[in-house]
Formats: sequence, C-alpha cells, structure tokens
Amino acid sequence: QVQLVESGGGLVQPGESLRLSCAASGFTFSTSIMTWVRQALGKEPEWVSDLNTKGNSPRYADSVKGRFTISRDNAKNTLYLQMDSLKPEDTALYYCVKGLVFTPRPMKSDNWGQGTQVTVSS
Repeated sequence: QVQLVESGGGLVQPGESLRLSCAASGFTFSTSIMTWVRQALGKEPEWVSDLNTKGNSPRYADSVKGRFTISRDNAKNTLYLQMDSLKPEDTALYYCVKGLVFTPRPMKSDNWGQGTQVTVSS
C-alpha cells in the first residue's frame, strides 16, 4: 500500500521560507514520478510541481516558479519542496502525490498523502 507522509508545514510570515518533506513507503520510490499538489481552503486542488525519477527534470506551476524547488533523495525515499519567498497566496494544504496528476484539476486518490498545512500570514 502506498504511504506518503508529509511534514514541515507551519505558520510563517510573507517572505519567509519553509521546506516540506514527504516520506514514502509501500512502493518503489526511485522508479516513481512524484508530484506536489496544494489545496487552499474552499478551492480546488492545484498542481504545484513534479519531478522525474532521477530528480533532474523538475516542473513548476507558474504561480511558484522561481520560488519553489522540488527535489528528491531516492536513498531516503523522500521528496522535498523548498518554498522560498512565501506569499499569503501559498497558504494551503500541501500534498505529496505518487505519479502525475491531471494538471487543470487534480483529483485525490490513494496515491496522495494526508497533507501538511502551510499558512503564510502577517
């Protein structure tokens, strides 16, 4: 069974940084594309970023491009999301996802973690 446990969320002020982690188990992490999705309260899920198995071909949503960095450590079965220059608009529940998602409208599945809350507020 796929298990994804996100951590690292919290309350920060605009302009600050946060690093999210996703501990993966129940599948071969090193052969799986990984994705970050976020969902703000009352909003639909939004694709944030994904990363190929080798970790050398990241993709980002325009809303986070230049501020967020996705990475992975296959030896540790862990996916990361470094979030810099955080904005209030980044406030959301952030999910780690195994595989790809339908970019315009990601749908939750068993390949999603439970999420970690990121709140950016002054």
